[in-house]
Amino acid sequence: MKRLWRGLWAGMGVAGAVLVAGCVGQPTSLSGGLGAPSFAQLQQMCDGTAKNYGEDSRAVYSTLLDAYVAQRHHRLSKEEYCAFQTSIAQQYTALGASGDPKARSEWASFFNDQRAKAISWRADVDPMLRGG
Repeated sequence: MKRLWRGLWAGMGVAGAVLVAGCVGQPTSLSGGLGAPSFAQLQQMCDGTAKNYGEDSRAVYSTLLDAYVAQRHHRLSKEEYCAFQTSIAQQYTALGASGDPKARSEWASFFNDQRAKAISWRADVDPMLRGG
């Protein structure tokens, strides 16, 4: 019985840590918050224009924010950050904004790869994502 309780508490601790990291690390709206720049501010850093990503806006914002945190902590240069942002915008225009299911699927695959890169970059500089 003691082992069962220990397992339950450990599981709750991990779930709680993931929940807290998610809440603290990401604003809940595109307008920023918790010290984070807004989606529009992130986009204006590079080419001065804000792009509408439709239903993908929150996911793109989260990805750009993770890359921005890495850039602020010198994991990426501003040029690398802007190239990353530009590639996402170009692929969204070419594939993501399409109503074609095949194009949307290609966009999803591309975007998931970019999301993984951004999380990895942020994890390099953000102790909360490294578990420490």
